[in-house]
Amino acid sequence: MANTAQAKKRVRQAEKSRQLNMSQRSAVRSAIKKAVNAVAAGDKAQAEAAFKAAQPTIDAMARKGIINKNKAARHKSRLTQHIRALGA
Repeated sequence: MANTAQAKKRVRQAEKSRQLNMSQRSAVRSAIKKAVNAVAAGDKAQAEAAFKAAQPTIDAMARKGIINKNKAARHKSRLTQHIRALGA
């Protein structure tokens, strides 16, 4: 357990940050899942709409360091490939 006031404050800050990061990571996962489910359903219009909604969320989390920028790029690239495959 933290003994100093400074250490106690850092514990409070770390917990608050952890909670915020968890909720934001969950939001990214949900946005990606909506797009993936739309692709699986074969609905190109809905998949494109879900991807357009997910893209800014993914980018924002990468900017904030919640997820790695390469992971964000990979998710966007794969979703784009799946959506293009629907049209073919």
